[in-house]
Amino acid sequence: MYLIINTSGKDIELLLNDKYLKIQAEKQAIGLPTAVKTILEQNNTTMADLTAVGVVVGPGSFTGIRMGIAYAKGLSIGLNIPVIPITAFDLYLYSNPDAFVAIDSGKGDFFVATKTMAPCIMDIDTVETEQMKCPQTVGHLPFDLTNAIHIVKEKLNNKNTEPVIPLYLRPSYVEK
Repeated sequence: MYLIINTSGKDIELLLNDKYLKIQAEKQAIGLPTAVKTILEQNNTTMADLTAVGVVVGPGSFTGIRMGIAYAKGLSIGLNIPVIPITAFDLYLYSNPDAFVAIDSGKGDFFVATKTMAPCIMDIDTVETEQMKCPQTVGHLPFDLTNAIHIVKEKLNNKNTEPVIPLYLRPSYVEK
């Protein structure tokens, strides 16, 4: 069984194979272990049944991403199972491989990527020009977390060796 963890936004989202759970948590670090326990219990599953953990590594909440990765790595080490990094861009492009992904950063610019363009930051004027090179633009609606199961399977089949590190496209406030 695969457990997918997404703490890149304000909520905790989990996927256990095809079972989805979303929990609003004031403090994700406190809510995540309880949420994982809940989804496992709801599906008559134990930690020992997990064969891999996928985790959304960004872009998104600086603290949420780090916490989700730390929890996923802890499960990986404790259960001796692989942990697979998944970006928001992976999730959008899985359903729309020829799309231009533009995610509002909340800071007056956008996190963008395509199948052939590495993730970067663009201002609105550049987004308006660059998105015309693709048949559609996505990123304005939430991604479909259920795509993560397929991405994890593909990465496991391809013997994924990507490091599980946050996808930060801008320096933290501390680094500025």
